[in-house]
Amino acid sequence: MQSALFIGRFQPFHLGHLDVVKKILKKNERVIIVIGSAEKNFLPDNPFTAGERFQLIEDSLREAKIPAEKYCIIPVRNVNNYALWVNHINCHVPPYTHLFTGSEIVKACYEGKYHRTHEKTKTGPEIFQLKRILKISATKVRDGILKGKGWEKLVPPACAKLLKSWNTQSRLRDIKETMDYTKYNNEY
Repeated sequence: MQSALFIGRFQPFHLGHLDVVKKILKKNERVIIVIGSAEKNFLPDNPFTAGERFQLIEDSLREAKIPAEKYCIIPVRNVNNYALWVNHINCHVPPYTHLFTGSEIVKACYEGKYHRTHEKTKTGPEIFQLKRILKISATKVRDGILKGKGWEKLVPPACAKLLKSWNTQSRLRDIKETMDYTKYNNEY
């Protein structure tokens, strides 16, 4: 079975992510979606819990009519050690033949583990470097939510519905204010 691994923080899942999943499934029977840095939440760049990100992804894929047997979603904590990172990921996911990433660091970690220049044969998954076709980023989505404009068109409708129901603008504002306060105030 041709399986592909797609790793991201998905803070939040957006139309660019959905586009990648659809493209992966055109060439693979299944996609393994890894929610990276699963332990990070309620931070400016990582405001959502792993469970919330799981729900955003699952609802968006269901809405896009992607059959559940075509994907699995697996939250994985970060180990903050690049030398161990690929092995750590591989301990948590089923076998895969392809890796899709837009991250130079992820690509370098995989190449460092599997594609050594002194070896004649390559092992490990085939790596596909993603190019951003849709000019969307999770940062842009979070900024739009915080400002209260233009973000809904950047995410699948199911995602927008959940984010609104969670009062995400208020959460992002609270996180920003709290981080600004604690970052620059050492009295406490």
